[in-house]
Amino acid sequence: MKKTFLLGFLILLVFAIWTYQNQAAENGPAIKILDKQKGVCWVGSPKPLEGWELDVLGSFGVSHISQTPFGWQSDPNLPEIKWEKHTDRMWWGESLTGVEFTTASAREKGIESILKPHLWVRGQWPGAIEMRSEKDWAEWFGQYAEFILYYAQYAESHQIPILCIGTELELTSGKEKEWRDLIGQIRDVFGGELTYAANFTEYEKIRFWDALDYIGIQAYFPLADKNNPDVGSLKNGWNRRIKEIEKVQKKFNKPVIFTEIGYCNTEDAAIEPWVWPNERKEVALSEDVQAACYQAFFETAWQMDWLAGAYFWKWYPQPRDRDPDFTPQNKKAQEVMRSFYTAGF
Repeated sequence: MKKTFLLGFLILLVFAIWTYQNQAAENGPAIKILDKQKGVCWVGSPKPLEGWELDVLGSFGVSHISQTPFGWQSDPNLPEIKWEKHTDRMWWGESLTGVEFTTASAREKGIESILKPHLWVRGQWPGAIEMRSEKDWAEWFGQYAEFILYYAQYAESHQIPILCIGTELELTSGKEKEWRDLIGQIRDVFGGELTYAANFTEYEKIRFWDALDYIGIQAYFPLADKNNPDVGSLKNGWNRRIKEIEKVQKKFNKPVIFTEIGYCNTEDAAIEPWVWPNERKEVALSEDVQAACYQAFFETAWQMDWLAGAYFWKWYPQPRDRDPDFTPQNKKAQEVMRSFYTAGF
């Protein structure tokens, strides 16, 4: 009886070791990020900076900023894209002249930049971009390739470490072949790391994460279903989201970046975090809720080994006195951010 039991135990042990080894071979070694990107989304200034505007970032522990030059698409269903190549009518900070100055000024202060070009669609968000024919799809991807390669070449020549190849292009990202072809073109001219900023409703559907260096998520996840939630309920909301993210992270064995994350200073900030401030003007202000959202994030998702960094939307060169708004500047949320950004990792 004892021999039978011992034999059965050994068989189970061998099977368990075999299963573990096969899973490890399939998924690769576990990821543990030791030096997280402590980021904010830098707002391009309408006028040239003097240089001092970035001085305060170091005191908040910020190690990275994302910079966003824009392209413009007048109709989400027509394949015409314009960008700096076609016009100089843009804010200084969103031009390559402004990006270059900001990058150099930030580096002098020990802060690195990532480049995150973004399409601005008139009257819509980029997730509405969708062509009506294969001919138009081919034309759109051709123009988009020219747009993103313009910035990829700039990023390479200025040693930008990370390029975000697209943002919230939710109805385009199902075109897997076209995106893989585009990633190959970008790799030909840019030697740094690549990510794509998928909307929180999009990232689970993307099939080309294996071709990139990071899984990028615009992390505006709903965390509550009522106003004025406490930190405990917000953490519960994050814990549910973390389980969903981990399924994708383990499948592709890539680190994750929250390419954007942010909350307005309003009582309803955690219900639909993506809603623009001008749509919240009738909602009561609350620095406490905004700060609680930051606290819940840092006590949950920020602790994950696979999270390579986060970029808070948004940070102005000069703080603005406008309510409601996403920025944590001069609000309780900035002190929460400071406490965690200066604590380590």
